[in-house]
This record gives sequence, C-alpha cells and structure tokens, in this order.
Amino acid sequence: MLATRDIGRGTGYLAAMLHINDLSYRIEGRPILEGATVGIPDGHKVGLVGRNGAGKTTLLRLISGEIAPDLGAIQRPRGQRIGYVTQEAPGGDDSLIDWVLSTDTERASLLAEAETATDPGRIADIHVRLADMDAHSAPARAAQILAGLGFDDAAQRRPCRDFSGGWRMRVALGAVLFLEPDLLLLDEPTNYLDLEGTLWLESHLRTYPHTVLMVSHDRDLLNRAVGAILHLDRGRLQLYTGGYDNFEAQRRAKNDLDLKLKKKQDDQRKHLEAFILRFKAKASKATQAQSRVKALAKMQPIAEASEDRVVPFRLTSPAKELASPLIRIEGGSVGYAEGNPILRGMDLRIDHDDRIALLGQNGNGKSTFAKLIAGRLPLMTGTMRAASKMQVGFFAQHQLDDLVTQRTPYGYMTELLPDATEAQRRTRLGVYGFSYDKADTKCENLSGGEKARLLMMLTTFTGPHLLILDEPTNHLDVDSREALIHALNDYEGAVILISHDRHLVEASADRLWIVRNGGVNPYDGDMDSYRELLLSERSTGRSRSRDSSRADANAPNRQEARKAAAEKRAELAPLKKWVQTAEKKMEQLSAEIAKRDAALTDPALYTKDPARAQKLSMERGQLAKDLGAAEEAWLVATEAYEAATAEA
Repeated sequence: MLATRDIGRGTGYLAAMLHINDLSYRIEGRPILEGATVGIPDGHKVGLVGRNGAGKTTLLRLISGEIAPDLGAIQRPRGQRIGYVTQEAPGGDDSLIDWVLSTDTERASLLAEAETATDPGRIADIHVRLADMDAHSAPARAAQILAGLGFDDAAQRRPCRDFSGGWRMRVALGAVLFLEPDLLLLDEPTNYLDLEGTLWLESHLRTYPHTVLMVSHDRDLLNRAVGAILHLDRGRLQLYTGGYDNFEAQRRAKNDLDLKLKKKQDDQRKHLEAFILRFKAKASKATQAQSRVKALAKMQPIAEASEDRVVPFRLTSPAKELASPLIRIEGGSVGYAEGNPILRGMDLRIDHDDRIALLGQNGNGKSTFAKLIAGRLPLMTGTMRAASKMQVGFFAQHQLDDLVTQRTPYGYMTELLPDATEAQRRTRLGVYGFSYDKADTKCENLSGGEKARLLMMLTTFTGPHLLILDEPTNHLDVDSREALIHALNDYEGAVILISHDRHLVEASADRLWIVRNGGVNPYDGDMDSYRELLLSERSTGRSRSRDSSRADANAPNRQEARKAAAEKRAELAPLKKWVQTAEKKMEQLSAEIAKRDAALTDPALYTKDPARAQKLSMERGQLAKDLGAAEEAWLVATEAYEAATAEA
C-alpha cells in the first residue's frame, strides 16, 4: 500500500541528484531498459512519459529498490527517503485520518514513548524532535490532504473497510503525500481520482517541497505540475525541460533535425560509394578510393526517427440522425433506494449533436445520472421521454472486468458478424486496431489499453445515437488519448463524458453540466473558471452549496465558441457522409467479389456448369472495375474532407 526507504551515502555532485547510470533490465529476455542514463537534480518535479509497455512502472520499481537492475546503477543523495504507492489498498477498522497518521511511524513511536518516558533528558529529546517534525500540526495536514482528495470530515472518521478499492487507493495516495518523502514516486496517481481531485493534486504537487517523479498520461497535469519531462523510449531515457507541450515541440524539432542530418549523411554515403565503385580498380585513384573506404567505415549511421504508429479509434456514427431532443427530463429524480433519491429536480434535454461533460466530485451522482440516461436506472419521480428507436452506447471502466478472459477479439467479432467471412471479420478488427496476432489473443493477456480499445469497439459497433463515456482514458497513453479526441470530434451522435482528463473535456465537450448538491445543472463557465472555483472553495472553506451555475464575464464568448464548434461539425457533416458512403460502397463491392471468388474456387463448377463459371468470372471482372472506381471516389472524398478539416 505504502512504502518509504532510507537511502545510503552519496558523494559530490551525485549527492544533489537522483542519478541513473547505464541502467539495463530485461523481462523474460525482452530488453526494457538498455544503457539508460539520466540525472535529476534535487527538488525537481519530473513527468515520466512513454508508450504503454515502454517500462515506466519497471523504472519506478528499480528506483525504489523493489527490484534490482541487470546492469548499471542508481545513485541517490545520502539519507534520502523514498515514498511510493503500491497496489495494496488500506483496510481494517482504523479511521482514514488515524490510518494516515499511523504511517508516520517515527511520530507515532515518539508520541507513544512520550506517554511513558520518565528520564527528563529523554523527555526533552522527544519533545525537541516532535517540535522539529512539526508533529502537532500533523492531524491538520493529514485532514487537509484527505479533504483535497475528496474525503469530508465525516468520511475521514469512518473506518477504511467502509470504502471501495478505488477510494482506499486515494487514502494510500494521501498517506504518501502526508509523509512528504524526499523522492516522491507516483504511478498514474489520477487513475483513482475524479476531475476535482486531479485539480487539487496538480495544485499540491506544484508546491511540493521535494523531488517528484511521476508517471502520467494526463497532458494538463504534465503541463502544470512538473518542470521537466523524462521520455522513456526503446530502453533509453531523455530529459526535456518544460511541460508536456514543450516536450512535444522539442522532440519534433529534434526528429526533424535528425531527418535532415540523416539525409545529408545518406547523400554523402552515396557519393563515397559511387567514387569507390568507379575508381577502386584504377591504379591512379587507388589511394583516394582506399581513403574513402576508410571514411565510409568510420561513418556512424544516424538512426532514422521512427515513431510507433498510434492506431486511430473508430467510433461508428449512427446510420440515421434522429430529431432533437433525444431525451427530455422534467421534474426527474433518481436513486437506488425508494424515498432516498441521489438526484432530484432535474429539468434537462439532450439534443442529437450535444457534447456534454459532467463535472462534480465522485459520489455526487455522475455515474447515477449516466445509468439513468442509459436506461439502466428508472426515474423515481417525474418524466423522461426518449426518441423512438434511439440506441445508447455505454462505456465504463468497470466493464473491462466483464470481458470474458478466455475470449479473443476475433471471438467477439464473430458474435457481432456471425454471417461474415473470416477475412471480413479480420478486416474490421484491423480497423479497430487489432492485428492478426492481437485478434487471436485472449482478453486475459491483453493490455489495459487494448482492453479499453476492445470495449470501445463493442460499445459503438452498432452506431449508437448517444454515447456515454465514463472515464474512458484510464489505460490510454497520451497519444492514444489524442486519437480518442479525434474520434469523438468525428463522431456524429451525442456524447456524455465523465473524465478526470481536463484536456479531453476541453477538446471534446461543448457544454458543461455540474452534478452536486443532489442536482444536475448547466455550468456557464469554462474549465479554468471551474478550477478557480474549486480551489477558492477549498482554500476559504466555503460551502459547496454556493451556486456554481453562475456565468462569469467571459461566458458569452465561451458560448459563442461552443456554438462555432458545433457549426463547424455541421459544415463538415456532408463531406464526412460522402466519405462514409464511399467506404460503404467499397465494403459492399469487396463482399460481392469475395462471394464470386468463393464460388470460382470450386473446381467442379467448371465441368458441371461452365456457363455459370463464365458468368461469375465476368461479374467478378465488372465488380473489380466498380471497386476501382469506388476507391477513386473514396480517395477524392477523403482528400476533400481532410482539407476542410484542416481549414476548420
């Protein structure tokens, strides 16, 4: 659940930093780290980034001393205390506040000894040490941290066993923050937080007094809470100054420079090789040719920058647009126990092109509202009218655990397309990012990101009119999150989004609704004003009952921006429809060709019914021509759509 370690002596410059020197580590023969080297000065806050599976968690375990490297060394300042959160959540009868306080074992031990000590000198030493530790302010600090992570006064006094695993992991995070170790290691700390908790953590880390190394895929957190980015790529480490946006810009510039240098070197290499080939047999040029052979041998090749391709997400848009509103709620209340509604007094409507993000702390009713809209909870009072034939897609992180462990993505696709051929099923799986091998991999062996991609495919396969996404990004790296944003902006149905990823919310949502105090109401501010509201409430201790749906001075401008975004999507809709129509035509023609091919592979056909064989062959030829024309039309449509998207 929580661990701290004291580290031995360091000397000279290394005493002021965490220094990773020529580190190598393999898992089952696969290299995770190869000659990785970096130095992180004391007090720096660094975000550790890299693709899923790159080895970020492994690096944290190596730094913490949980596992040992195959080669190389990790050197740290003398007496450094390391803190990190492991996967075991606290339980038992201790209250949250008592459990957090108990993790400071030195303080607890000194307080216990102070009750029984009789030697005046020892009593004095104890109280001096307690004063140095500021031990008497510890309960207030612990309470403040737990409040920031979403636990009010009453919750802090409840036993740990009363809370679910996700909430307990928040307590474990709170404990390691309370201890204030010299080196704080965090591995995806926002996975168990809501947006409000993430905003608080961002603010807390910015003022944290010691070194932080944090694995995160949250772009806004990496832009605001850290001053450097440590990139783990193909076993090597590279440190970049600034936040994530600066890192991306620096990496692109470096890759562009490498490409230019590589082209220059390739041209030089071709020139040397041509000279050697032409003159190596001539005695008069033998010396010059030999010198160029040596120069060519000494030339160190510049590796071509090769970025791992991120497979786009594909969200199937509804085949037919339904008239607005899709849903209208009047005087609605909903909950789980009769007479005890979680949400009440709801008067809302959802239109066919709405992009709504739900704000509010976990436990306030966001998921309850989502279940109501998805038809999984009935209204207690009031009315809710839904459009006829409306389909709803519902993605929630807990559904990842419902995937059948022994089933493969191909097995799921077979269920979705029972009458399709194997080639057709595998083609569709490829569109969703599953290669031939991954399509046959059991769910229990898929990564978290691959499971999320599979669940997204199952959720949207039939083209729902309304898509509800409850924390869709927990297992996605930064680039995959960007791919999801593009997919959401291309999707033509309505979206309700619950996410702690502020960048996803800002890039995908046109409207903000806030869920708090038993209600769901439109919020006219933007994410910046919402962040300021939360921090202001927490810093001044003001009640959350304050009216949060008030507009600020810039609200009209933001409303105009959201309206403009919706209008841009509407302008692009005909072009996108053109692309989709062309794609559908290609799929139909490919399917017809496959039918002819299957029939023509029967050797008996040519002897039993040669006329039919000839007819099928002619039909196939015509279908192939039609497919070529359809592909050309698709290319023209795609180019037009991409050009319009770039202008927008």
